Amino acid sequence: MSEVLRFPKPKARHAGNTLCRRGFHQWEVDQQQVFDVKAGRLVSRLRCGRCGATQVKAL
Repeated sequence: MSEVLRFPKPKARHAGNTLCRRGFHQWEVDQQQVFDVKAGRLVSRLRCGRCGATQVKAL
């Protein structure tokens, strides 16, 4: 019989890093800032759940 090799589990900090680098972010609505002071308009602020990148969309 052959031996079964056990590979180490990947670390959690790199769980979604590859997806985010390729542009597949996991966007979640961030309710902390909904008004853009400089432009004077309502905006939707999105934050990636994996890497923490932010994106702002005007309403």
